[in-house]
Amino acid sequence: MTIEVGLTDVTKVIRKKKCSRKTSSKRKPSKAISLPLQRLYMSCLDVFKGVGTVPSPADVQKVCGILDGMKAEDVGLSSNLQFFKAPAIPGVTPKVACTTIYQSEKFSLCIFFLPANAVIPLHNHPEMTVFNKLLIGKVHIKAYDLVASSDQDDDSVIPSQPKLASLIADGVYTAPCDTSVLYPTSGGNIHAFKAITPCAILDVMGPPYSKKDGRDCSYYREIPYDALPYERAVKSEDERERYWWLEEIETPKQSEMDGIEYMGPRIIEMS
Repeated sequence: MTIEVGLTDVTKVIRKKKCSRKTSSKRKPSKAISLPLQRLYMSCLDVFKGVGTVPSPADVQKVCGILDGMKAEDVGLSSNLQFFKAPAIPGVTPKVACTTIYQSEKFSLCIFFLPANAVIPLHNHPEMTVFNKLLIGKVHIKAYDLVASSDQDDDSVIPSQPKLASLIADGVYTAPCDTSVLYPTSGGNIHAFKAITPCAILDVMGPPYSKKDGRDCSYYREIPYDALPYERAVKSEDERERYWWLEEIETPKQSEMDGIEYMGPRIIEMS
């Protein structure tokens, strides 16, 4: 699969590759500079302080202000590409592709490409602050936060034991739309995506996933609230629909992604 990226009279190509292998190509990465992308990078350098820190409200607004104004063309994409016009194939769940624009120990900039009907399963973001900007397409997002309780904070609790969660978001979003932000314990830290039309989502994550540092990605399945007993008194039907159980599961096959080389506007890195 190739994704051809056209900007004015220039055509760039993002080629599919294995994440763990380097590929050679006659085409070279773009030398063009995107001012909005460069501004985003510079802002992230200032905002993300490293592990164990969460951006201040002012810093969150700064990053959101840049992302809200960004367009697909700022990262070398166009809604006129054939990829974004391809119809859904009934009964087929296609694979998601991803490309990394920049990554350091403090933050990363990535783009996820979801064909119609593609799914990113329910997953978490341990100790991370994440900004999601839908650049192209229409996507359904479902997001939860774990409900804090003395039992769930107990170290003796088995990791795979279902945890009570509160539904934060369950709706359809269409580009252009505002940037969404999730935090280590709020804002919908555990979320899932299903593309209604082909989508491109720009993610800013700080810090990035790191298995060696204890920030590995965990996946979950949903269990209706009434399926398990719990001491919390639910007073209304609305509350009953808002609470769910989330059970940690093995990495699902749908989480597999194709890594593709980023060939869009480059970032001028600062030392």
